[in-house]
Amino acid sequence: MKVNDRHVSFYYENDDDYGKIEIDPKKTALLIIDMQHVFITRPVIENPTEAQKKEAERWEQFYKAIDETVVPNNKKLLDYFRAHEMDVMFAKIQCRQKSGRERSLDQKATGYNELLLVPGDPLADIVPELAPLPDEIVFAKTTDSALTGTNLRLTLFNMGIDTVVVTGVLTDQCVSGTVRSLADESFKVWLIEDACRAATEKIQENELEILNNIYCHVITTDELLEALN
Repeated sequence: MKVNDRHVSFYYENDDDYGKIEIDPKKTALLIIDMQHVFITRPVIENPTEAQKKEAERWEQFYKAIDETVVPNNKKLLDYFRAHEMDVMFAKIQCRQKSGRERSLDQKATGYNELLLVPGDPLADIVPELAPLPDEIVFAKTTDSALTGTNLRLTLFNMGIDTVVVTGVLTDQCVSGTVRSLADESFKVWLIEDACRAATEKIQENELEILNNIYCHVITTDELLEALN
């Protein structure tokens, strides 16, 4: 079933089965993934080298999308869910040991994905605009999937949640891993395309097309809010 004609992969090009965006607020939770300083706050480098300047230029389109679209839409969703007393949850990457021995293999890899975010590291904090309230659950993980590395599945089950609205970064990594895991566990998943982001627009579009209609339905912030209203 499709709910729109955007991000349609080969598998669903000829599928004429359309449905509406139908969501039961009492059984729905918002899950915001990895909106942490380490990922979405521009690094400040004093006296950068030419190589560092080029790297900053390469990432500028990502940070611009985060600042202008992704964070504002996450805030809009947060405000709505909180105002209507709907469940809000967060996932973030952070290990429990200073050595990081318990990290999954992908977080021990070299290069961009190598992450060692120890307790107390401010880079692991969720950005202030989206900071969790005291009664909102934050799941710390050392895996891409927020389901695999935590007790999120059990928590959702215990709370009577069968539908998860997913936002955050990176679309092709932790967001994708979580969406797939949720679908495998038979949760209904709505991925908000203008409240998540990959490193580039090309990767973003590719991943949304891969996930859409199989593991989730990809919709916009406004489409979700209209359906809830």
